[in-house]
Amino acid sequence: MCHGDRSGFIGPWTTTPLDFNNLYYVNLVKMKWYKKKQANGLEVYVTDAQPGIIMLPTDVALLEDKNMVAYVELYAKDKVRWEKDFSTAFTKLQELGVKNFHEGKTY
Repeated sequence: MCHGDRSGFIGPWTTTPLDFNNLYYVNLVKMKWYKKKQANGLEVYVTDAQPGIIMLPTDVALLEDKNMVAYVELYAKDKVRWEKDFSTAFTKLQELGVKNFHEGKTY
């Protein structure tokens, strides 16, 4: 979920922002997105299929990138693969000593 006080953008990517799942990818692939300006002037993408959820321009760009779209489509279809790849990447970040994981900082 985007928080206006942190990024300027406001809104969740899914209807279940606190659940760990691949719904972000499912939404990105299956829904039709169109541009809309938020009250603060920042541009996001919205969908009529699920009012209230958003995608950022960087999210929609994943669909336009010939190298990334394959991963987006794979993760939309295969939740287990998404969980496995996420776990591998997250573990690597922790093992490499990313400071914010170990200092208890919140943003």
